[in-house]
Amino acid sequence: MMLGMSKSIFRRLLFSYLVTVLVGIGVAGVLMSFFAKEYFYEAKQEELLRKAKKVNAAIQDAPKKNEAGEITGMDDAKQGTLAFLDETFDTRIWVFKQNGEIIATSMRDEVFIGKSVASSIVKKVIQGQDVITELKFEGLDDPMLSVAIPWGKKDEVYGGIVLHAPIEGVERTIAQMRETILWATLFGLVLSTAMVSYLSWSISRPLKKIERTASEIGRGNYTERVNVSTTDEIADLAQTINTLAEKLEKVEQERRSLEQVRNDFLANVSHELRTPLTGMQGFIEALQDGLVEEEAARKKYYEVLYNETMHLTRLVDDLMDLMKLESNEITLSRFPVDAGEVMNKVAFTFRAEAAEKETSIEVEVAENLPKVYADKDRLAQILNNLVKNAVKFTEKGVIRLTAEADGEWVVIHVSDTGIGISADDLNRIWERFFKVDRGRSKKNRGTGLGLAIVKELVELHEGTITVESEPEKGTTFTLRLPTVERYKQGR
Repeated sequence: MMLGMSKSIFRRLLFSYLVTVLVGIGVAGVLMSFFAKEYFYEAKQEELLRKAKKVNAAIQDAPKKNEAGEITGMDDAKQGTLAFLDETFDTRIWVFKQNGEIIATSMRDEVFIGKSVASSIVKKVIQGQDVITELKFEGLDDPMLSVAIPWGKKDEVYGGIVLHAPIEGVERTIAQMRETILWATLFGLVLSTAMVSYLSWSISRPLKKIERTASEIGRGNYTERVNVSTTDEIADLAQTINTLAEKLEKVEQERRSLEQVRNDFLANVSHELRTPLTGMQGFIEALQDGLVEEEAARKKYYEVLYNETMHLTRLVDDLMDLMKLESNEITLSRFPVDAGEVMNKVAFTFRAEAAEKETSIEVEVAENLPKVYADKDRLAQILNNLVKNAVKFTEKGVIRLTAEADGEWVVIHVSDTGIGISADDLNRIWERFFKVDRGRSKKNRGTGLGLAIVKELVELHEGTITVESEPEKGTTFTLRLPTVERYKQGR
């Protein structure tokens, strides 16, 4: 296909250039020939007129007359003068009287003596006019450029003088000029063919690269790029193809990422549901079959079933919250909220659980802390998830909740002295179902959705959340929420 396009480009360029050269040089040649011929003819005519007037000056008082006063010829001396002027001017000279009869020529014994000049020419000459014409006389093979002027003195006209010269030299010059134009045309055609070949190659070569790259992109190889060294429109096209490939590559990466997220989501949901359901099924079957006879053992089984049921409930609740957040179905009821009050309630909720792990929870709130513009229940949910994670991964340590003002923001820190998060996992903690404690899943149960929900809720509050952590030293989450004053100014 590309070869055909290259040939098509070559044919179109070649045809365009050849037509341009042929028409251009052809028109120029015709015009040059025409104007050159006119110029040469006019120059030759003016030259003949000047020579004719010189001939008249040399013979104007030399006619022979008979007894009746009629001009019959020219004396021998003036006849010699005509012959001399013929050789000097390289022109034929005829002298005719008023009735048009030729009475003398510059060449002796010439056959034209006694013949007559055309009456139309004679009439104009006798009236004192100069006549310029292209004549062809019987006995002359080549056409002659002729001029005829009055012969005589100022107050008397004897007849006329005709000077004519063959126009063979003019025609030869015009022919040479036309030959030169023809050679120039042939050279132009050869040059045009060479230029078209180069242009066709310079255009088709990058187009072939673009075609190959486009084919690769069409097959799904979005890493292909077009490398063109020119700076013309083809380079712009190549850049456009490269930009398109980059966008397609990004779209493909996002598609694969979303596909992976979807697959991971389905796998994680299936795993999170199957694990407690499998355990519950086993315990229920044991109870139904009467395999558990002791009351203490039955109570333990019931407790496990209850815990697994609560885990499933939390999982379903978290899934519902996350789906609503991502589909923008959750609407916040935002009012001025005392962040310190919410922090203390959350700390109180988890102190007993933390105490079982010999961990203390401390709350520090700056004086005159401005109120945040937030949904109180959702703020409590955010802090609950953060503190729950801190309690889960901290033993014999300290969990600290602090709040301070930073301009139009309230900054809340939730820090712990727990096991920390590795650098590889730090950027993935916001992903759904991602669990840092995979090796400790039996000890620390969780849905893996808490931090994903936290991030969505914080962004819904027009705030930000960041994390810093170091393995075996602890983790700090930093939450920034807008104050009431910032909200008022924003409105």
